[in-house]
Formats: sequence, structure tokens, C-alpha cells
Amino acid sequence: MKCHFLIVDGKDGNDLTARLSESLPEYDLSIFATADPQEGLHHMASNHPAVILFDMCLPAMSGFQFLSEAKKIDHAVSIIMTTSCGNVCDTIETIKHGAFDYFIKPPLPDQFQQVIQKAIDCNFLNRRVRYAPTTGHLDRNGHGEEIMIGSSPKMMEIWKLVGKIVNNDATVLIQGESGTGKELLAKAIYSHSDRNTRPFLAINCAAMPETLLESELFGHEKGAFTDAHQRRIGKFEHCNGGTLLLDEISEMSLISQSKLLRVLENQEFERVGGNDTIKTDVRVIASTNIDLLDAVQQKQFRLDLYHRLKGVNITIPPLRERPEDIPILIDLFCRIFSDRYGKQIKGVSSKAASYLQNSPWNGNIREIKNAIASAVATAQGDILLLEDFLQGASVISETGRSTNGDSDYYAYFVKLLEPVVGTDTPETIGNRYQKVSQDLEKAAIKVALKRSDNNQVLTAKMLGISRNTLRSRIERYRLEQEDGQRGSS
Repeated sequence: MKCHFLIVDGKDGNDLTARLSESLPEYDLSIFATADPQEGLHHMASNHPAVILFDMCLPAMSGFQFLSEAKKIDHAVSIIMTTSCGNVCDTIETIKHGAFDYFIKPPLPDQFQQVIQKAIDCNFLNRRVRYAPTTGHLDRNGHGEEIMIGSSPKMMEIWKLVGKIVNNDATVLIQGESGTGKELLAKAIYSHSDRNTRPFLAINCAAMPETLLESELFGHEKGAFTDAHQRRIGKFEHCNGGTLLLDEISEMSLISQSKLLRVLENQEFERVGGNDTIKTDVRVIASTNIDLLDAVQQKQFRLDLYHRLKGVNITIPPLRERPEDIPILIDLFCRIFSDRYGKQIKGVSSKAASYLQNSPWNGNIREIKNAIASAVATAQGDILLLEDFLQGASVISETGRSTNGDSDYYAYFVKLLEPVVGTDTPETIGNRYQKVSQDLEKAAIKVALKRSDNNQVLTAKMLGISRNTLRSRIERYRLEQEDGQRGSS
């Protein structure tokens, strides 16, 4: 396998080059070494190394500066910080801000090889996941083989962990909010494991009743229940040698949980209605969007199963906690849906990028994916504009909720305020916040009064304010006078 390295080091470049060649005989290595950070950045821009070794003791550029500039060029590159001058605290800080790892020079041979190999694996994972959708892996629904991506520090930690576990059979528990990509992460683990030539199956534990779920998992014998007209092979049997994802495992009944525990502990089960014990070799990955420990404390989930599942526990952070990944997602989904809809989208405008970067994305990756899909489908030009996204943004329905089911007015307010904020006249400059706040309060009260037929008790309850506060606001905004004028006209 080919692998390109960049070494930016003042005095140990030759030694590190030799160490790389000795430690990685199985790779077709190409190595560029320089003592000049700027030259390193120029080389990086045209050659895209998989791994960079950067000397923290260089006077020309700090590790933080280099890390920032390098990540602008290629967010997926694995950067390893090296030091021999005692600035370990600074080095650790660079890890927190996106460096892959660090070591103190001279490193021990085993430590050096382990760090380098992990950096290569993480870079390979990140690039394959990031770029797979543009290389023919899209299905008709616009889904890539893997589109679980991210190069933020939090996601880099996940990729490092994935690199450690892909080739062992440890049970994995993936936790995270809806839309964060739990199934995609499970597929990434499977795709890079030794089991990737065997089946990958997923089952939603919340989508079916207990008896049907057990039949789906373990199969059943003919006559096991009313509609069991013939023997059926279950997922554990069909997936032998492969990987099984149990999605929303928190919704599994306690009885089914006990049967699952037996499979995890003994790798054996019986079909529903059967007596023959069947051996199985399946790696189980479970996912949930709730805190399973809370479910244990509420007696809704077995403690022993919880401990058995979390052999490896991965929590995917919500998108709002890793905003650095949003530009990568924008780029990815623009390319995916440009291909799908036959468009030539080159990117997004600065206003659209700001809107996407600052939206809350309560639905996480799934929500931003759908927003970009809608924008690409309706766009008239090759650059996505702010209005392309606002056409598909949540609007408030008659129930007082947004059309996507969330009580989130943010996108709607952005749509309303975009044309006016920043266009102040001498009379309004400096008063925009107060004016917007007052007008919003006045409009909310006016609409609520109308819906309640001017019943102030009901209006106050609807808005969640006291009657005294409501009466005060009606007087302040002269709403009774407005109603009277309208009624007399």
C-alpha cells in the first residue's frame, strides 16, 4: 500500500525518515522532509500526505499555527506532534485541538510504530468514509456505502477507537441522539473488519412486537405460532460469521433481553418453538438514543445485559458539539445530491454557509442532509443561495410547531429577519434588538388573542404567562384599541 509522509523537523528529519522506513516495511513509502513549516504547507497542498510529523520546537511556526493552517488545507490529515524541548503541555493542547497524537523524541521503537500505524489507519478510515460517495458507492436513495464522516477532535477520537476495535469481536454499544449516524458508524466498523465478507444485517428493535422480534432474531419452527406455516431462519442464524446491528435496543422487552444475553454469553440459542440448540458466531453492535444506565435504574433494562453490551462504548456527539464538521458535511452532501439530481453545484454562498454553520441542527446529520438535498433539488444556479435553504426551512404550522415536528422557531425567524437586520435607518440604528423583541411579543399576544376569541384566561394559559402580565402587554401595545378600530370599520 502506498503511503506519503511529510516531516517538518529542524534537526531530526533524517532520523525520523530512517525510522519510518524501518518501522513500515510493508508500505510503499514516499517521504518529504523539510525544516521550513511554510515549505511543508506548500508541499502538503499539492501532495496530500497521509501523516505529518511536526516538530513543536521549531521557532519559525508554533504547533498551533501549523495545525490550524494544515487543517485548512486537508482536514483529514493525521498530524503527529513531536517534541524534545519539554513543552509537553503545549503538545497535549494541540491534541485537544485536532492533532492526532504526540511523542517525545527519541521515541521508543514500539511506541513509534504503534503511533504511526494508528495514524495511518485513522487517515485511511477518514478518507475512505469521506470520499466513498463520489466513487460509485451511491444507491438510488443517495446513500453512500459509508457517509459517517468527521474530522473534528471529538470525531478523531472516535476514529482512533474504531481503528483499535475493527478486527476484534468485542460487542459495541453506540449511543447518540437521533440523526447522529449510529447505523453508519456500525457499517464503518463492519466494513473495515475481518468480517466484511460476511453479512451485515440490521434490525430495529422498536419496530415490532416482542413475539415477532424474537422470531426475527432467532427464527421459528413450523407450527410455533398461528401463522408459522414453515420453518424460518432468524437474523442470528442468517448472519453467522458476520455482524448484526440491534438498533434502538432500549425498546427490547425484558424477556427478549434475557434471551439476547444468553446468545452474547454462550453464542447459542433455540428457534422459537424449537428444541435444538444452534451455535452462532456473530458480532453484535447495539445502538440507542437514550441513556441505557437510566433505563437500568428505572428497571426497564437489564443491568447484566448493559454491562455485556458495553464491551466498547462509543458516544457520537451531536452536530452542535462539533461544528468543525459542518463544512465537510456541506461539501459531501452537495456532491452527493448534485450527482443524484444531475446538477453541477459548485458550493454555497457565504450567507448560506453562515446560515448552515449557525443553525442548531437538532436533527443532526440527517437534518442537514435533508436540508441540502432540498436546496440542491430546487436550486436554479450552480451556487446554493440562502433562499434555496429558506424555501425548505421549518415554518410554523397551525399547531404552533414547526413543520418538521420540532418546537424550533429559529429557521423561521432567520427567514423573516434576514432582509431587515443590518439595513438600519438613522431612526432605528441601535434599537433593532428592542424593536424585534417588542414586535415579536406583540405579534404572539395578538395571534393568541385571536385564537382564543379574546378570552384572556385562555390566552394567558396558551402563552404561559400570568393574566396580569397579559393585561399589561395588551395595554402597552394598545391591542384592545386595534381590535376596536378593526371592529368599527
